[in-house]
Amino acid sequence: MSRFSWLAELAAADPEQPLLISGSREWRAREICGEMLELNKRLAGCRVLGVLADNSPAWVLADLAAQEAGIVHLPLPGFFSVGQLGHALEQTAADVVLTDQPARIGALDLGFAIIGNWQGLTWMQRVVEPVALPAGTAKISFTSGSTGAPKGVCLSGDGLIDTAQAVRERLSDLPLRRHLAALPLSLLLENVAGVYAPLLRGMAVHLPPLHDLGWRGMAGFDPGVLDAAVRHANANSMILVPELLKAWTAFLNTSGRRPAEALAFVAVGGARVAPDLIEEARKLGIPAYQGYGLTEGGSVLTLNRPGDDADGVGRPLRHARITLWEGEVVVRTRAFLGYLGSARGTTGEFATGDLGEFDARGHLHLAGRYKNLLITSYGRNVSPEWPEAALLADPRILQAVVVGDGQPALSAILVPMPGVSPTAIDLAVKGANATLPDYARIANWIPGEAFTAANGLATGNGRPVRDRVAERYAAAITALHTEKEFRNAVL
Repeated sequence: MSRFSWLAELAAADPEQPLLISGSREWRAREICGEMLELNKRLAGCRVLGVLADNSPAWVLADLAAQEAGIVHLPLPGFFSVGQLGHALEQTAADVVLTDQPARIGALDLGFAIIGNWQGLTWMQRVVEPVALPAGTAKISFTSGSTGAPKGVCLSGDGLIDTAQAVRERLSDLPLRRHLAALPLSLLLENVAGVYAPLLRGMAVHLPPLHDLGWRGMAGFDPGVLDAAVRHANANSMILVPELLKAWTAFLNTSGRRPAEALAFVAVGGARVAPDLIEEARKLGIPAYQGYGLTEGGSVLTLNRPGDDADGVGRPLRHARITLWEGEVVVRTRAFLGYLGSARGTTGEFATGDLGEFDARGHLHLAGRYKNLLITSYGRNVSPEWPEAALLADPRILQAVVVGDGQPALSAILVPMPGVSPTAIDLAVKGANATLPDYARIANWIPGEAFTAANGLATGNGRPVRDRVAERYAAAITALHTEKEFRNAVL
């Protein structure tokens, strides 16, 4: 089988069809190919290209050029903390960075120097010894970090194209001509299913800056801005995480509006999706369909669609072999080459940690996770032990259990040291949050009684029994979220 080439693919595209659009600037296939070739000349000698930048055609051009030249691409999420950015760059030995945030890279003191500019991005470079990577690595995708040091997943170019082609095939008969990239391109889901798959079918990909889509960092998300962006782009498709779908649905409910008529398909994934949310979105006219995937699988693995829909996460795409081992979902694709820094090789097969089952129609249904990993409704992975450690570092907190799977933010059940006031605990939480990236911070907390073996909330050696603590305080945590949503709706 011949090696996939974006240059060859784009050469066969309609020469007049705009493929990458941002504001008034449109990039057609011929222009894209020309810029890729010029960039590859400048990248001669580069081994690992890091990109820390907002959504834009330049981000996509750098990604496609790296693939064509056989250079490893390291997408750097903008929400990473200083420590996580440094970890990703050091572990991969990235030698070139393209960024719209040069001060952040410079502050890491890793030896990067500014040597020029390209397409509005600052070009930074350093001399560094390479690290060993699995053969065929085209992209290293760091998860949002379930611990302080996120794990780098080494992915093959062939495997990522497999995923994109499978998504294109699954949706081939739908009337899709324009895709709006609503998620950060550093997320593999948008990168593969929201850029590669549309480009393979000759669709235009609209790439406005994240601020123009309603993203507001720690200030939250403005669904009214997203709604306006969908209308402005006249988008037929987009990808959302559950929290964005929830916010947009609430906006439409409150405003009495309907989504743009051109919208034909909205994939929802990245975290657990409540069936009621899908149902409510569809009532309002959002054509929402749930999917399922993992970074190790090259992103999308299963997907519902019109005419082939169910309560679960959909039928497996053709590139993925999904089996069950004692109830756990096991996946094999060509994408997964191994974890960065691991000497252990891989066959492309991995256990997901998800529990699931197939129905009679071949649709996969998920039933929870084996381990403690929390996935917020924004799709961020957080191991609860991480923020718990930050909380317990404060002497005013005796015990802590963090919860928040499927919620927009994390909450904590905290046992104060004797005599410590709620005001002091508030300060302790603020102090812990200052050491964490925004998606791992504690948004709400409630006081709890001491976790002991006597009351069943701890083991004999004092370790909290996580499920029992969460169950004991489930109603109180739900009330906190309900109260906060009510306050936000009123405001």
